Amino acid sequence: MVIYPARLQALIDALRALPGVGPKSAQRMAFHLLEHDRPAAKRLAEALGTALEGLRRCVDCRMFSEAERCPVCVSARRDRSSMCIVESPADLVAVEQGADYSGLYFVLHGRLSPLDGVGPDEIGLPRLAERLAEPELKEVIIATGSTVEGEATAHYVGELARAAGVSVSRIAQGVPMGGELEYVDAGTLSHAFRGRHVL
Repeated sequence: MVIYPARLQALIDALRALPGVGPKSAQRMAFHLLEHDRPAAKRLAEALGTALEGLRRCVDCRMFSEAERCPVCVSARRDRSSMCIVESPADLVAVEQGADYSGLYFVLHGRLSPLDGVGPDEIGLPRLAERLAEPELKEVIIATGSTVEGEATAHYVGELARAAGVSVSRIAQGVPMGGELEYVDAGTLSHAFRGRHVL
């Protein structure tokens, strides 16, 4: 059994908090930073400290922001009649970069999962209900994942939006662009057939 100095072990344990990083990967990262790139390690530590101190959630969409409201929410160029609901900040960035969308957002920072103790309050649904009551909002686009929890969250959000008199749509899911049917799994293909539309 390898016994590390306490500070090295603390660094390895901290790196393991990152998604997809196991004990060996965390050890390699720690050794690399300490052996080969101490300036980068210092920059990383400073950037993390600055981010933790200077970033918070936007009061409107819950995306990370340096100010009370993020640049998307304060922009006069955004279409305020439309709101896209996403699970995470990474999903917001994906929609912003890959879709032709110019409306507003709401970031859940998770999805409903009663078994894990994640209910409506934990994903900001009381704040979403307030946003749904805004008179200029006409359409909600639900862009949660196609997991069981993502579907349950989409259904719950859809009910909230309908109760507020807002039109609800869900992003299409199924066969990817450029994909060939023979390589698509049965669940995805079944979902694509259920979500087909008229040409």
